[in-house]
Amino acid sequence: MMSELPALPVTFRPTRTRVVLISVGVAVFAVLTLIGLTIPASSPGERVSFVFTGLLFLGVLLLLSRPHVIADEGGVTVVNLTTRRRLEWAEVLGVILRPGDPWVSLDLADGTNLPAMGIQPGIARQQAIADARALRALAEKHGTGDTVH
Repeated sequence: MMSELPALPVTFRPTRTRVVLISVGVAVFAVLTLIGLTIPASSPGERVSFVFTGLLFLGVLLLLSRPHVIADEGGVTVVNLTTRRRLEWAEVLGVILRPGDPWVSLDLADGTNLPAMGIQPGIARQQAIADARALRALAEKHGTGDTVH
């Protein structure tokens, strides 16, 4: 267990991954827009298609950078790619991050697991481990969390 819990509210997110995704998205959008505006095109549709493709690419990468987990006094909000779920602390029985897992899973009181993609070991493994430990400690303090995982 951690010696010091993070102050609430706290947001956990894969910051390095997010920076990479957003930077690449903006760069690709800028390049495709520049190409679309400078190429000789036989129709405006050809130019628009470059810009649209850049926007589509940027949109996908922004969606991939969305996941985060917010812990506050009342519970946890898990924001994944396209969903958001609010949980009371008593609903979170465990915080699971095993070697090889792509992200944290929350063991819930209803017998299900909820992926929490906001804590993922991708390119910042040590940060993800620290975040998972912090969330686990918060669940143990505020709810009925266990220490098994």
